[in-house]
Amino acid sequence: MAKEIFHLLVVDDDTRLRSLLQRFLRENGFMISVAKNAEEARKRLSEYDFDLLIVDIMMPNESGLVFLKKLREESDVPVILLTAMGETRDRIAGLETGADDYLPKPFEPKELVLRIKSILKRTPKTTNQVLEQLNLGLCVFNLSTKELFSKQGHIIHITPVEQSLLSVLGQKYGQVFSREKLADLLGAGQSPRSIDVQITRLRKKIEKDSKNPRYLQTVRGKGYMLLPE
Repeated sequence: MAKEIFHLLVVDDDTRLRSLLQRFLRENGFMISVAKNAEEARKRLSEYDFDLLIVDIMMPNESGLVFLKKLREESDVPVILLTAMGETRDRIAGLETGADDYLPKPFEPKELVLRIKSILKRTPKTTNQVLEQLNLGLCVFNLSTKELFSKQGHIIHITPVEQSLLSVLGQKYGQVFSREKLADLLGAGQSPRSIDVQITRLRKKIEKDSKNPRYLQTVRGKGYMLLPE
């Protein structure tokens, strides 16, 4: 079975911490989106399905506790609260509001990863069925090894960026990703324009007719999605 890729949302008004967590969690195999406040977080939640949220309590305008209270009215997505406050009453308030875990700042990033994995292990993943291989007509993409094969079993060379792009789209096949979102998830200096270039190159490798793609489709005005057989 292919390794699952979990999509996390980090909500924190601290730009430096947000950036550090984004990079560290990506390095540990997670897909990461970020938001600087509650309003932006709700926008992200309307666009994507997340497996877990990491939310700072001390945010301007709307605190993490208020955000969590509203979130729990419509979603039971797991939430880890981050805060500089370490008093017992604050921890209890967070857990009573519906948090799954609580981590006071400063913290070891490795400890955060262990807490995330512990929660995800006991939380059923309700998104797409995870496939080991994606059937793309003339070829097959293996999500475990990130290798692309022809139907005859020959390896088709794809770059590391193309591997990451197929992995992201393949783990949530049928879901539309904007060019900006793909650039953000892939990191490594990617831009919306470079995503277009990568998509064009990939289509030449996986599509029978790259100008009329069957598997790597464009959703006008929204972005791209992968539709394996």
